[in-house]
Amino acid sequence: MSNIESALYSSYGAYELKSKYQRNLAFGTLSTLTFVLLILGIFWLAAAMEEEVPISDQVVVIKTIADLGPPPTIVKKPPQVKLDQPSVSAPKVGIPKPVADDEVLDDDVQLATREQMAQIVAPDIISEQGEDIVVDIDEDDYLPSMNEFVAVEIIAEMIHYETPPYPRLAEQAGLEGLVWIKALVGSDGNVKDAVVYKSSGTPALDEAALKVAPKCKFKPAIQNGRPVAMWVTYKVDFVLENQ
Repeated sequence: MSNIESALYSSYGAYELKSKYQRNLAFGTLSTLTFVLLILGIFWLAAAMEEEVPISDQVVVIKTIADLGPPPTIVKKPPQVKLDQPSVSAPKVGIPKPVADDEVLDDDVQLATREQMAQIVAPDIISEQGEDIVVDIDEDDYLPSMNEFVAVEIIAEMIHYETPPYPRLAEQAGLEGLVWIKALVGSDGNVKDAVVYKSSGTPALDEAALKVAPKCKFKPAIQNGRPVAMWVTYKVDFVLENQ
């Protein structure tokens, strides 16, 4: 063997493996591709077989006793009488009627904000004789009636409760009760008026609760960002400490 042949077939560099590298690579690639196609074919065949098997709607799978449901009744039901439905005519669409332009609502109407409403000044009232009538009523001095509804944003809140003294005769007799007081809270937070809204059944307890009502202090109600007067209701509970 010559020196060239000995160099080609020497153990250095693994010439035998290198000479078969392309064949081994092609064989491995082909084997892997065949295996992948085989797996995909098995999945596709299984899916096709599941679609071909029809599932009957009458087959009911019962897993528990509760799935059986109640037993059929043995009582004969009377035959149902078919009633004819009354013929109801379709509603008739009314004919549109023309209206005046001032009665049509504009789509671009913008509502005034709370600040804008507070700045609106009421127009002067003119009498039938043509004379101007000036309404000079201070809003701070206006007091609503007891049954008048006052729309407010924040209702009046009590900040100081004056505890009434327990009437001596009622305490000796062991009388207890609950009195509801309805008080008119002014814009300054003071109680302008008060009445017994719901009696306790004992006049002495009602009178004691009503007597100290003007001494209670409130945070006034707020309307359009300004304090206003309104009626509020609160309770006075008379309970004996020794019992």
